[in-house]
Amino acid sequence: MKRIRYLLRVLHGASIQKLTKIISRIHEQTGKSCVLLFADILICAVKYGAGYNDYLIFAFYEMTPKQRKTYVTRFINKRMISLLNKPSHECLFDRKTLFNDRFAAYLGRESFNVQHFGASEFLRFAQGKDAVFAKPDIGQCGKGIECFYLSAYDGPTDLYRVIKEGGFGVVEEAIVQHEVLAALYPFSVNTLRIVTLVSNGTPYPIYTVLKTGNAEEGAFRFVDNLESGGICAPVNMQTGVVMGIGHTAALTNLTHHPYSGIEFIGYQLPFVPEAVRLCLSAAMEVPEIRYVGWDVAITPEGPVIVEGNCHPGYDFWQLPEHTPNKTGLLPYYKSLLHDL
Repeated sequence: MKRIRYLLRVLHGASIQKLTKIISRIHEQTGKSCVLLFADILICAVKYGAGYNDYLIFAFYEMTPKQRKTYVTRFINKRMISLLNKPSHECLFDRKTLFNDRFAAYLGRESFNVQHFGASEFLRFAQGKDAVFAKPDIGQCGKGIECFYLSAYDGPTDLYRVIKEGGFGVVEEAIVQHEVLAALYPFSVNTLRIVTLVSNGTPYPIYTVLKTGNAEEGAFRFVDNLESGGICAPVNMQTGVVMGIGHTAALTNLTHHPYSGIEFIGYQLPFVPEAVRLCLSAAMEVPEIRYVGWDVAITPEGPVIVEGNCHPGYDFWQLPEHTPNKTGLLPYYKSLLHDL
């Protein structure tokens, strides 16, 4: 019954134009009937809780029912979030001011709360820094983040005025990333997305992917989010080696990074096991939030947490090019959550 209600919500909120475009795209790629594809999308919504975007990005149109049953879909991910994360505590992750205060020991950098401190405190914070990053208190996908160079202003007081008037929530010391990450793409801090899940008081790592920027210009040049033009690739949590090709939000597959030309598969990343352990420790800090997607930067000294997301992405590790055996993550989740 819940999945039927979900189907009705999907159909009610669906963009007919987007749905038509998705069906046409799959039809052109496979030659399958548009009518049959539409019917199959509805079946997948009811049976597997898959939205039409799930159907496209996971290539459900190429799978058997047995294979489809192994995938974490939009409906299942929402169910896990409702089971594991209490809405009353999501603000600790949604608001940068609260997150930076709660997880200060994991940040590895100075952070300035624009809402709580004044110009004199900012003067001390900015002393000796060439640049700082300002972030909105509430924001997603890297939107609203700006890099400010102090040399462009008439002193820290002038910059503080600009930041205050800009409505930012926090200002952070710039992260200096490890040369291995910078070699891929030097303009953004390229991060690891590490998803953790706490079951029966024990934190478990679900998967790790590399996220790297790829925008040539504009504000998105400084962020690595897929929605802002970035690229993701799966990473072996034990060895730190990139295991698969790059993938973009436009469903483009890349064997090499377009900017640096570095090949993704086989690229050795530093401090990955240490990053996983850092996230497993952080996962125990807020018992009311047990399912988190952490963004972790790698500095020359080791990993530091950039932010945590209590609505973690479920698609990264289940993309077709990263699951050639057409087996998703649901069996692993079910081994940890018996009431799923």
